Amino acid sequence: MRDIFLDGIVSRNRALNGDVVVVQLLPREQWKVVRSDTDCEVSSESELQAGRAPQRRKSPQKKRAVLEEQHSDGDDLPARVAALGLGATENGKRGRALEDLSSDGDVLQRTAKVVYIVERKHSRAVTGFLKLLPDLPFAKFSPVDHRVPRINVPLADCPPDFSSRPADYANILFICRITSWAEDSSFAEGCLAKTLGQAGEIEPETEGILMEYDVDFSEFPAVVLDCLPTDLPWSVPPAELGRRKDLREECIFTIDPATARDLDDALSCKQLADGNFEVGVHIADVSYFVEEGNALDAIASQRATSVYMVQKVVPMLPRLLCEELCSLNPLTERLTFSVVWTLSPQGKILSEWFGRSVIRSCVKLSYDHAQSMIDGPDRLFSPGELPSMDPRHPLDEVHQAVLRLHALAQQLRQQRFDGGALRLDQLKLSFTLDKDSMMPQGCYVYQYRDSNKLVEEFMLLANMAVAHQIYRSFPQETKMVDELQEFCDQMGVAVDLSSAGALHASLHRSLGDDPYAGARKEVLTKMCSKPMQMALYFCTGALKDEALFQHYALNVPRYTHFTSPIRRYPDLVVHRLLAASLGTPPCVCVCAVQKQASHCNDRKTASKRVQELSSELFFGVFVRVREKLSWLPHVSSWGS
Repeated sequence: MRDIFLDGIVSRNRALNGDVVVVQLLPREQWKVVRSDTDCEVSSESELQAGRAPQRRKSPQKKRAVLEEQHSDGDDLPARVAALGLGATENGKRGRALEDLSSDGDVLQRTAKVVYIVERKHSRAVTGFLKLLPDLPFAKFSPVDHRVPRINVPLADCPPDFSSRPADYANILFICRITSWAEDSSFAEGCLAKTLGQAGEIEPETEGILMEYDVDFSEFPAVVLDCLPTDLPWSVPPAELGRRKDLREECIFTIDPATARDLDDALSCKQLADGNFEVGVHIADVSYFVEEGNALDAIASQRATSVYMVQKVVPMLPRLLCEELCSLNPLTERLTFSVVWTLSPQGKILSEWFGRSVIRSCVKLSYDHAQSMIDGPDRLFSPGELPSMDPRHPLDEVHQAVLRLHALAQQLRQQRFDGGALRLDQLKLSFTLDKDSMMPQGCYVYQYRDSNKLVEEFMLLANMAVAHQIYRSFPQETKMVDELQEFCDQMGVAVDLSSAGALHASLHRSLGDDPYAGARKEVLTKMCSKPMQMALYFCTGALKDEALFQHYALNVPRYTHFTSPIRRYPDLVVHRLLAASLGTPPCVCVCAVQKQASHCNDRKTASKRVQELSSELFFGVFVRVREKLSWLPHVSSWGS
């Protein structure tokens, strides 16, 4: 599906960013023309044919319209997923369709208008500022997001002294909700939902971001908390021990960020007598506590994901569940769902086992701890360098397990990339915060190291294994890529976008040996990530073409999310399906599962955007504060 240009607010017909809409293509003579030799656009092809000079102007904001046919049974999922392909032409090469070229060889931009809004995905809540309009009964609300129209707000809805002291509110951020929007008006009508506070300050801006993206950050109500055990501290019921594989004596440990409090995955590795390895991934059994259909399940399915911001987390589940009942804290018996493999030293899977289990983690390692073990295979750690261990599993046993996992992870990783997998390592900005004010004190680029790769590799392996197990039991981004290829060709950069493996290989070829080679690679990696759509959740029973199941970047035929049920609702659904695949199959409604998958896709997209905006907000505050203090000699290197 190629991009479709909606020319201005009239053509958008009251649709906002993210909405699913039906569009009607305009006659070809009304399509926009982009001159290939000049970075400008003209109103239509007919203007060129009439001999008018091209009008140079700023390129208008282009918005991808989601074009869908209406069916009686709802979403046409196969068409939507098929549209995620990279758009190869019949001969396997990408190219612009002939009908997208004018007689003069200029590029025609397919142009349309919205005729119907199928689904309002946008929250209709926006942050912005109020401005007094003299002699009018309403104020003008100007959204920060310029894709949203200006909104007329009744004066009665404004602060009591706004009319007399409008200047006092010039820098005050508000949340406004669109209540109506007449078809023949460029302005919407709305009401103020909340006064946030001073623009540019972290907490008001953060609250505005959450409300704009419809993130539920309210406290969990009593009816939800009542679904959790009240007899605390909680311990594993004896009856549950009899129904699960008892792994409490095994050397099992967690590896997480140092600040993590919701530990939902653990690892184990021991060498067998024949030289092979028994490796386990053990995931918190959240489904034991979240019963399908109760109030806790309902709010988790609605939130769909935890939302991670720089200074806070909006959890999907109550903290009692995330940080206590389900968290795989050390020296504590916890319920888990495990995948256990027998692996050869070369990383070949010889056997696998799935099932519910109970574990007792022997230590909580941070990525730094694990990295120090990998960097020093023969190192003797002094007391205090590492967290205290379970006496039944001495430090050396844990150290050897980490080294074995690292060696196996390297084998698995090499196999994935030899098989055509792709990885785009983008720089991730992290911040150090003042403990009291939570203001940014410094920023740095997060280092992705071997300890991160170790954990990632076994989480990927578990997700792929579970996807295959469930499917066996229940068998029931194009134009942007073209533009990227054209740009790279023009710049003389050899990038092969024919497949994930080819792209990965071309990105890791030498891009020169000058001082800017590293920066050149980072820019190219960032550009390559833009056309890549996030993986979509879907119900296999709703999709008949198995070729569409494939995960592009990983280049694997089956993949799902199993390893983070504390923070992702799809993982919780997968846990239930995995349990069913090992016992009595449930009566699964394909439509209901697909509807939930679609909702999870929406919330995942919103969560990702909120995370990005939070990072941008903190970086902006950090830069402003640093600029103010840069004249002070003693803080000139602050944050470096």
